Amino acid sequence: MIQRKKRPRKWLLAGVAVGLLILGTGFVLACNWRVAALAGLTHDHPSGLPHNQVGLVLGCSPFKKGGGSNPFFVHRMDAAEQLYKSRKIDYILVSGDNRRQEYDEPTEMRKALIERGIPAQRIVRDYAGFTTLDSVVRARKVFQLETFTIISQQFHNERALYLARGYGIEAVAFNAPTLAVTAAAKTYVREMFARVRAVLDVHLFRRDPHFLGPSLPIPQPQ
Repeated sequence: MIQRKKRPRKWLLAGVAVGLLILGTGFVLACNWRVAALAGLTHDHPSGLPHNQVGLVLGCSPFKKGGGSNPFFVHRMDAAEQLYKSRKIDYILVSGDNRRQEYDEPTEMRKALIERGIPAQRIVRDYAGFTTLDSVVRARKVFQLETFTIISQQFHNERALYLARGYGIEAVAFNAPTLAVTAAAKTYVREMFARVRAVLDVHLFRRDPHFLGPSLPIPQPQ
């Protein structure tokens, strides 16, 4: 009896893998498109911004991994200074990672802003801004801000605004200068997947910040 040759399973597995890759790629692109749709709520010039009492500066490391100052950090501090000195904001909330004693983004941001002439009493630190979601939601729930101006690079601002709107928070954003894709390729690749997480957080997980705690309104009641 002549036996038929069985179709190799590897072709079936390869087909499934290709299908999943196409679906996954499509989902990533769709998430990025949804987030990028909020670009119209970001501003490149202070003149187009409404006045908000507080500007929320999203944290990042002041230094590059290989050493030297991080241009993303420098540009965000410059942007916060620009908004404060143009009277578009009255206070600056610096929100970043301080989960380790030796790593303190909010204090580094505060130091940089004071060096730029911002009064120390106008700078408030949020030590639990571990993620963009943490920073945005804590600004509303902990610091009692009904609306505020987010300060970061445009690609980051779009994601922060998507999270804000998804959690019922009114906000606008001011774009700090960014870098070319060729100069920060890893950052832009990470951003693509961070946007997927943002969409899932808004529509599926409804994740809360790592920490909330007592209310700390800005400014503090007299």
